[in-house]
Amino acid sequence: MKRCLLVVLAVFLTSNSFSQEGLKLGLQAGLPFNDFNDAVSVVVGIETGYMFGINEFLDLGVSAGYLIGIPETFQSGPIQLEYPTMQFLPLAASVRIWPSNSFSFGGEVGQAIGLNEGNDGGFYYRPMLGYLMGPQTEINLSFTAINMDIVTWNTVTLGVIHTFSFD
Repeated sequence: MKRCLLVVLAVFLTSNSFSQEGLKLGLQAGLPFNDFNDAVSVVVGIETGYMFGINEFLDLGVSAGYLIGIPETFQSGPIQLEYPTMQFLPLAASVRIWPSNSFSFGGEVGQAIGLNEGNDGGFYYRPMLGYLMGPQTEINLSFTAINMDIVTWNTVTLGVIHTFSFD
């Protein structure tokens, strides 16, 4: 019985060796393309969430963030064209798969709430690749899409995420 209990305890203690369980805070910046390429010059965002280490290869969690698209301003003679600032509040479920202790892939899926006037938001998804630079800091490359009524918000971003574990 003691031997069985020690084996179960050893498996439990080592099951989170790759996963990154804890509170996550991140920053991202990127560029828009397709429908918003002419209207937005750069995209910045902040995100937070919590990941639960299911086992050493899989994390599941929730996330929320704030994305802002800084508009382009065009001036041709006496006419100046200003686009609105695009703002979103994405709320999503997250998944991460860790094939090694430093590389992950996964994504987020949920709803992005539009915060600026005339922006109803839409279905949100964000696949990403991540590289763990230290025990708690990761850089990632992601594609973000928000399917709105007529147009789709598409960006490519580079981000950094720090995990605060409460062990």
